[in-house]
Amino acid sequence: MVTGALEAEYPFKSNFLNLNGLKYHYLDEGTGKPILMLHGNPSWSFYYRNLVKALSPNYRCIVPDHIGCGFSDKPDDKDYDYTLAQRVDDLEELIKHLGIKEKITPVLHDWGGMIGMAWAAKHSEMVKRLVILNTAAFHLPKEKPFPLALKICRDTALGALLVRGFNAFSLAASFVGCKKNPMPPALRKLYRLPYNSWKNRIATLRFVQDIPLKKGDRNYDLVTYVSEGLEQFSKLPVMILWGEKDFVFDRYFLDEWCRRFPGAEIHSWPDAGHYVLEDMKEEIIPIIKGFLLR
Repeated sequence: MVTGALEAEYPFKSNFLNLNGLKYHYLDEGTGKPILMLHGNPSWSFYYRNLVKALSPNYRCIVPDHIGCGFSDKPDDKDYDYTLAQRVDDLEELIKHLGIKEKITPVLHDWGGMIGMAWAAKHSEMVKRLVILNTAAFHLPKEKPFPLALKICRDTALGALLVRGFNAFSLAASFVGCKKNPMPPALRKLYRLPYNSWKNRIATLRFVQDIPLKKGDRNYDLVTYVSEGLEQFSKLPVMILWGEKDFVFDRYFLDEWCRRFPGAEIHSWPDAGHYVLEDMKEEIIPIIKGFLLR
């Protein structure tokens, strides 16, 4: 499945779970206590490759590609409901399929935060600790305007054309996602690799269109449920790792996490971007390893 430059960066065995006829791709590397790594939009399991390499000698690293992303199938709307609730159901099926009974450490980024915390809210007894990377598990903070670029993608035909026709979302993210240590061209190409056609960019657009902003929006009530359930994790070990030059998940989101988890261990980089794990990998990976050991 992977050759050349990708194989060098991402030397993992591909696994697939059949979800109602759809192939749900995931990595299952190493043995030991389970670490569940959930990516967002428009990245894929590739985002976690360096963390998997660092942790798999001592932990079991489970990293799915959400349907429509990475090496998972990319069905049309008639064959898949591209919505948060379905993402959570998919994750539940994977965890059940893997037979995991012990406590899990979720590592969450972007949409992975909402998906992972929605699963966690229903299975709080299975959560050991949390690692949070530029994400949310609550509604848009009151002080934060909804970014214009996301509004265009979410609400206009032009946005749909830009995202699916010109790969604007994935393309832009590969350039602005890393601020302190910009990605070289070859790495940017690997991030965009799964999103190489109109058909294969469906999830990139549907994720943005699925953002609930007001009551009545699909998933608004589910996000409220997740947000109200965060308190049950406040006594667990929580670590927050944040790139402050994220044009979406900025200081307003970080402040909200700090309010929810006042005891969290926080590492924040003023000059890092949205893909904070990529941008600051040399610093972040040892920090995560230390947190897991403690």
